Amino acid sequence: MMASSDFSRRLRRYYLWYTGAFLFFITLLSIGEYMGMSQSMIGHVFLFATIAIYAGIGVMSRTSDVTEYYVAGRKVPAVFNGMATAADWMSAASFIGLAGSLYFAGFEGLAFVTGWTGGFVLVALLLAPYLRKFGQYTIPDFLGARYEGNFARLVGLAAAALASFVYLVAQIYGVGLITSRFVSVEFEIGLFIGLAGILVCSFLGGMRAVTWTQVAQYVILIIAYLVPVVILSYKVTGVPVPQAVYGTVLGQLTEKESELFNDPAEVEARNQFRARADDYAGKISHLPESLELERRTLVDSLNHMRLHDAPARDIGLAERALRDLPVSADEARERWEKAREEALKRAEVPPRHAQAHPGATPEAERISRNNFLALVFVLMVGTASLPHILMRYYTTPGVVEARKSVFWSLFFIFLLYVTAPAYAVFAKWEVYTNLIGSRISELPQWVASWGKVGMVKIEDINGDGVLQLAELSLNTDVIVLATPEIAGLPYVVAGLVAAGGLAAALSTADGLLLTISNALSHDFYYKVVNPRASTHRRLVISKSQLLVVAVVAAWVASLRPDNILFMVGLAFSIAAASFFPALVLGIFWKRANRIGAIAGMVIGLLTTLFYVVRTHSFFGGSMDNAWFGIAPISAGLFGVFLGFATIVIISLLTRPPPQEIQNLVDYVRYPKLKGDEPDFVTEARGREL
Repeated sequence: MMASSDFSRRLRRYYLWYTGAFLFFITLLSIGEYMGMSQSMIGHVFLFATIAIYAGIGVMSRTSDVTEYYVAGRKVPAVFNGMATAADWMSAASFIGLAGSLYFAGFEGLAFVTGWTGGFVLVALLLAPYLRKFGQYTIPDFLGARYEGNFARLVGLAAAALASFVYLVAQIYGVGLITSRFVSVEFEIGLFIGLAGILVCSFLGGMRAVTWTQVAQYVILIIAYLVPVVILSYKVTGVPVPQAVYGTVLGQLTEKESELFNDPAEVEARNQFRARADDYAGKISHLPESLELERRTLVDSLNHMRLHDAPARDIGLAERALRDLPVSADEARERWEKAREEALKRAEVPPRHAQAHPGATPEAERISRNNFLALVFVLMVGTASLPHILMRYYTTPGVVEARKSVFWSLFFIFLLYVTAPAYAVFAKWEVYTNLIGSRISELPQWVASWGKVGMVKIEDINGDGVLQLAELSLNTDVIVLATPEIAGLPYVVAGLVAAGGLAAALSTADGLLLTISNALSHDFYYKVVNPRASTHRRLVISKSQLLVVAVVAAWVASLRPDNILFMVGLAFSIAAASFFPALVLGIFWKRANRIGAIAGMVIGLLTTLFYVVRTHSFFGGSMDNAWFGIAPISAGLFGVFLGFATIVIISLLTRPPPQEIQNLVDYVRYPKLKGDEPDFVTEARGREL
């Protein structure tokens, strides 16, 4: 106990010095900017200095011990495991995407805050202490022991790898987005710069290195998140406590919305976007004739320009339009349908920020309310099912510490989540008051900077030279990263936010990479393929898998599959449908058996994937195919309920699990069973089909 107490004191001292040094570093850069240091230099210093810090911790934490590599030696104190879990949890979606979703969705975006926070209550009550009592290394480990063999282990491994990979792609996408903007490189190059930062944190030291790196990353990301919104709060209200005063600004924002939405120029712009959508709908309905007519019109126009010596610029634009025209009716239908949807979106009046469950009709309001509740549910059970989060509770010294670390996780996450709604309100106030209504020829530099990476689009559809709200398109993920520039804050604040976003993405990516590589090396290679593999060989396999998965994820992220928040939501749905029923029933219901659990996991996962493909436009689906109007981000709702029903029904119709498995349930659930691990636990873990 004394040794553990000394270890905790040393850690507190180290990280207090680290925090003070980081604040001093920010101060030095602020002085540097005041004295003429360039924005490019500030961005480079922030990003590369922080990556160097993480790399240094990763190198110092290198290990060849299996327990250290997989579970950090099971000696991480509760407070620090809470910080590491918070960093692992607060991914690019939380740091970059959450405030952006609240910016666009207003009240509806609170589903993310409610669901993600509520999920840790489920973790504390239903899973963390029991999984820690079980011990071992991974979630498939528990499934293999509880459900009698490698079949359940392999199903769990496949689901863990899929959920973690989707989540990982979102993080690497966020890394590429940040580095491409603040280091001024191509998006694809930015991906691999960030990838190098991810690998140096996890490659040498596994969970040990990732844990201490994540604590350092939490310090940076929480400072980076709070500083700009505190400054904004003071700038707008004179009070540097945004969580307490943003309600006042929200009232002013409501009045500003009424003014903007009823502005004649704004109404005209939206009508023109609606007319454009109708035009695309007409062309789509008359394919392929409309495509041929468009081609002939462009050819005739181009010939006319050449005949009459039109300016070279106009001829070049006409040639480009002809070159970019779809080559087939199918391609035209796909591209014009996307353009029609974008025009319709711009033609709609945005929901008012404070309006709950907006909808033009009672039916639309009902669907909005159902989607809100469905998303809250999926995010709660998804949080309680994510393998890279649940793995963190294997790293604590014991069950009591596991429970305490859930409390600290919630506290450290609360600091960000209670601030996100304020961030959205202040950012929207700045855009509505200082950007909308500006002359397009005089827009600030940040519009062009973010436009180069495809995150901001401006179109003066009514030709009045003034920016209307409908003519501005902002990507969800740009709100947090661009807010310091939007508000005219010193560029060092923008660099700080970029460093925080990078810390959030890297910390989660490290945990996810480790989850996938450990599952492949430990649960597949060691438990199934080669149970006699040496410690050295197991670690070599884990590190090689980590490298391969990282490169593949970076390649997928380079395709820019969707916005960060949807990809993260999909990962939650997959994890919820695959794991939650099997884990909860495996801990609390002795009658749950192998056949029922395997069937429940497979049916839950397949139902979720089927619904996403059926309803999401990226996969060629449509919301016309939705069940009860539920959006694809909440697909796990159906998988979870079908998973529970399948496990219960099949378990009741087939033989109960053997006595040693029921004894395992007692051992995991009841603290009174102390002392050395009983023989039946070891036997259950080693049991194979």
